[in-house]
Amino acid sequence: MPICKGDWLDRLYRSHRDKLVRFATRHIQPEHAPDIVQQLFARLAVRRHGNPLVVEFPDAYLRQAAINLIRSGARYGRRRCTNLHVCSDDVPITGVDGVAASEARDMLVRLEEIMAELAPRTREIFLAHRFDGFTYGEIAKRTGLSVKTVEKHMSRAIGHVTRRLSNDGG
Repeated sequence: MPICKGDWLDRLYRSHRDKLVRFATRHIQPEHAPDIVQQLFARLAVRRHGNPLVVEFPDAYLRQAAINLIRSGARYGRRRCTNLHVCSDDVPITGVDGVAASEARDMLVRLEEIMAELAPRTREIFLAHRFDGFTYGEIAKRTGLSVKTVEKHMSRAIGHVTRRLSNDGG
């Protein structure tokens, strides 16, 4: 049976999809892993125009391509979050005490700086627990991490925030 030009991509997809989804799940939220793999193969289909992909180690090539897409998505997410930033001067603080309002704004600025120092995953877990009210179990399920790993991230975040606040004299 003759091989059509498009068959190479189908064979590559069928033989590597599940491994790539498992691989991506270790780096991003599990529900996004199939989307990354689909995006990777869609890009291969467009770029190769039916010409077979010729690489010595397709597993390594595909894993690196997946990592590149994940990083690209993370950069996009950071840019999007930057655009959604609310200036602490715009946060209304109720009360008539101008000094207290100023101190509260200063504390918000300090906390924002401290949060920015945390690793992205640690910051995400800390904020999900402390501000969004998720339990460690819920965070573990959402991120694909174990509860123990979530606990470690929380310990790191709490330790960092406590150290920074005490070192800054606050």
